[in-house]
Parts: sequence; structure tokens; C-alpha cells
Amino acid sequence: MENILLINKPSGITSYDVIRVIKRKYNPGKIGHAGTLDPLASGLLIVLIGAATKESEKFMSLKKRYIVKIQLGIKTDTGDLEGKIINKLEIPVLNKIKIEKVLKKFKGKIKQIPHIYSAIKYKGKKLYEYARAGIQVKIKPRIIEIYRIKILNYSTKELELEVDCSKGTYIRKLAEDIAEKLGTCGVVSKLIREKIGKYSIADSIKLDNI
Repeated sequence: MENILLINKPSGITSYDVIRVIKRKYNPGKIGHAGTLDPLASGLLIVLIGAATKESEKFMSLKKRYIVKIQLGIKTDTGDLEGKIINKLEIPVLNKIKIEKVLKKFKGKIKQIPHIYSAIKYKGKKLYEYARAGIQVKIKPRIIEIYRIKILNYSTKELELEVDCSKGTYIRKLAEDIAEKLGTCGVVSKLIREKIGKYSIADSIKLDNI
């Protein structure tokens, strides 16, 4: 097998499920991936095998491109449609000029507070473990960079964006923050990772075809 595999992860499974499938089929020895995708998300997952696993940080630091659909008017505890609805708000009348004005506020280097439902560790535990236990913790903001945000489509209840961003960007949190600035709330209804650095989903293979 090649040291690097570009896999098109389907929605509905974890990134580690992809690793399990490859392990079971090929028993490649040391194996890992360069950047987790949420179960809801699909798209490019870089799988590293053997000596390539030592280069994990290099791959994880590369710029990412996502296509994200944001369902407006609802908020969930997880920031996506898999969570429990915790709020509903009216959706103001939107137009392209208003949306672009809001998106400009998110371009460049910005502070982002990671989502409570994330794998970031706090005092030895992952944040989502605190969230599931109902324990509130103070999460420090982190500097991320949004290189580009492009409107692909929008309607009265949904917004679709193409986002180029740095390592460490939480798209679910970005979606929530954008919806808030638009005067409502929102959740990720669909998320596709299209690129990691020079690597593209167009060059990936489906998990069923490996």
C-alpha cells in the first residue's frame, strides 16, 4: 500500500471507523489519520501508513477547504443536526449584501472559542466529556485564520458557504457565530471537507473501493 491514502469519508461514521476498515482489510501495521472529521461530516480524510504517521503534524497544519450548509433558526447543544434542540429564533429577511457584510467580520485572523462538543482536552478530559456530564468549563479562545468565505447559495432558512481556513478551526462554531451575527441562530446541516493543502477530494477514493 502507499504511505498516504486519500479517502472520501462518508457521513454517518467516525474517522476512526475508516481506520478500522483499512486495518481489517490490509493489516498495514502503524496507521493513523491527519485530522478528524465529525461523524456527520463527509469528505477528504488523509490516512497515513507506516513512516508517514510521523508526518501527521505537517499534514494537520495545512489549510483546509470546507463546504458547509447552515440551517438557520435553530440551535442544538452539539452545533449540528445530531444534537438536542436548545433554542429556536426567528430568521430575519436576508439578502446577499447583508450576508457578505457579516462574513467580512470573520475574514482574517480571529479569536474563536472552540465548541464544547469537541475533543480538545481540559484538565485531562475532552471537552465533550464535560458537556455530556452537564459540567460547565471556561474555554479559552484560540486564534484561527479564515482565508476566504464564499457564498454558494442561500434561502430563507439555509445558507451554504465555501470556507478556506487554518488548522484548529471549528466549522460548527463558525456556523453558530455567523448565524448569531445575522440575528438568529443556526446549526451545521451538512459539512464536506474538499481540500487539505494540495490534496483534493477529487483525487480521493471511496471507502467501499479500497
